[in-house]
Amino acid sequence: MNADLTPGRVVRLAPGVRRVVAPNPGMMTGPGTNTYILGERELGVIDPGPAIDSHIAAILGAVDASVRWVFVTHTHPDHSPGAAMLADRCGAELIGKPPPAAGPQDRTFRPDRSPADGEVFRSAEFELEILHTPGHASNHVCYRHGATRWLFTGDHIINGSTVVIDPPDGNMSDYLQSLERLGRLDCAAIAPGHGDVLPDPATAIASLVRHRMGREAKVLAAVSSHPDTTPGELVRLVYADVDSALHALAGRSLLAHLEKLHAESRVILRDNRWRISDASDASK
Repeated sequence: MNADLTPGRVVRLAPGVRRVVAPNPGMMTGPGTNTYILGERELGVIDPGPAIDSHIAAILGAVDASVRWVFVTHTHPDHSPGAAMLADRCGAELIGKPPPAAGPQDRTFRPDRSPADGEVFRSAEFELEILHTPGHASNHVCYRHGATRWLFTGDHIINGSTVVIDPPDGNMSDYLQSLERLGRLDCAAIAPGHGDVLPDPATAIASLVRHRMGREAKVLAAVSSHPDTTPGELVRLVYADVDSALHALAGRSLLAHLEKLHAESRVILRDNRWRISDASDASK
């Protein structure tokens, strides 16, 4: 795969698939948000990213303003604010799910079409299967490209790290179920929202599931050995392998794990302190 993730540079990844990285590198975005251009004449763009003039100009320079459709994976601020800007310039149709009420969302995104799960979008040059994949965000959608069998995963799967699951909109049970669903698909590669293309989808997905279940085991072990523990104390125990500067973010995913275990009646919460449920066996 082409590992050139220089912001603003147009990179051809496969027939009918190009990538432009937004100039928004950071702890949460890696090299920047990946924008994908599909087709050669009547074009679709996936995730125009943040509303940065230079990034929209880079996309337009690559497509000669021939964009017909703008697809959005989800409405977090690093993925969708550029959609309205690009659509306004090109007269494109906006496709994606509206922003949910909870969490930091791009309220400017108002789709012309909200696709149904399992729907197949077809143009003269490409087709995309729409897959509703809640977990990282309740309105998250992945797109499977018919000709290449590439899966465009937004923030559900990224290259270089795991993603934060941030309740109340983020949901760990949904995230794992969505991962398992994606793992059953016939895909040749994963085109993530951040980082380079992942050429082995099965391995990447299995690794994420394994990591999440390993972290869940640490949560259960910590709650079992330190009953009536506050979330702040649990973060230090469960994420001892993570830089303490990241513990505030890790605490959001910890809460998502605890909410999943609570829904399964494996832990209980009393006075902001967690303990193993009487009905649960932490050794399982």
